[in-house]
Amino acid sequence: MNVLFTEAPRNAATWAYLLSTANIPVLQRTIEELARLRQDEDKLTARDISRVLLHDPLFTLRVLQYLQAHRRPTQVTDITTVEHALMMLGVTPFFAHFANLPSIENDLAEHPQALTGLMNVMNRAHRAALYAHDWAAVRHDLRADEVAIAALLHDLSEMLLWCFAPELALRIQAMLLNDTALRSRDAQQTVLGFKLSDLQTALMLEWKLAAMLQALMDDKHATHARQMNVVVAVNLARHSDSSWDNPALPDDYAAVEKFLKLPVEEVIERIQRVSLQAGNSCDWYHMEKPQAPPGQEG
Repeated sequence: MNVLFTEAPRNAATWAYLLSTANIPVLQRTIEELARLRQDEDKLTARDISRVLLHDPLFTLRVLQYLQAHRRPTQVTDITTVEHALMMLGVTPFFAHFANLPSIENDLAEHPQALTGLMNVMNRAHRAALYAHDWAAVRHDLRADEVAIAALLHDLSEMLLWCFAPELALRIQAMLLNDTALRSRDAQQTVLGFKLSDLQTALMLEWKLAAMLQALMDDKHATHARQMNVVVAVNLARHSDSSWDNPALPDDYAAVEKFLKLPVEEVIERIQRVSLQAGNSCDWYHMEKPQAPPGQEG
């Protein structure tokens, strides 16, 4: 296991630079699903592959990062979705370039607690992406996939912390478990010397990801409807992560109701449906099927 940091530099810019040189691992399930798809490569489309990668934030990152680093001088539009990236790259070159990637499960085999922590974040990110895509469709957003990708990558810095500094991630987790009144950002500041949101910003700049994606993931300036879509989806996924009894959830439901301008009954029905859809993918993250959302028990 190539752990990048045990004791880390206490500034986000240095972390971002070092992480930009790391060989980022991907889910073993993604590797297996792509191998299965490749058996019928001639009939594959970019959307077939993008459906698989929507489960895997770190593989999604690798694809977007690669296309941005190999941007053609004549390219005038940013790459903001995996499907767009695959259409630019081509199916055969995609398989050629993204072969023999390291797997998360192998890299964290000696750190089972960190593996569990990472899988929880990735599962949460997948659910946030599904919420965001559903709500973008309700709002007739013609670029719903773009909003979904922003939600999928929103907590990227937390995922990379679990991957490359599991001891530090576990230290933050322990602080939060020992003091339920402690805010996550304060624990991060204590352990790392900066907040993970600062690292996220630094990573986006280091990798030069599309300006639109950076804007959609910027909680501090979430004034546009598409930015609010991402924020509300991420909040709902976070607060429903371990239980549907979280006291923050009524506020999340109210925020979704206000955002979508739909009756609360319809909002709840949509949340239930998408949550069940997300639950069907829990085996990607080595997790048991989660508790059913309210109204869907049994």
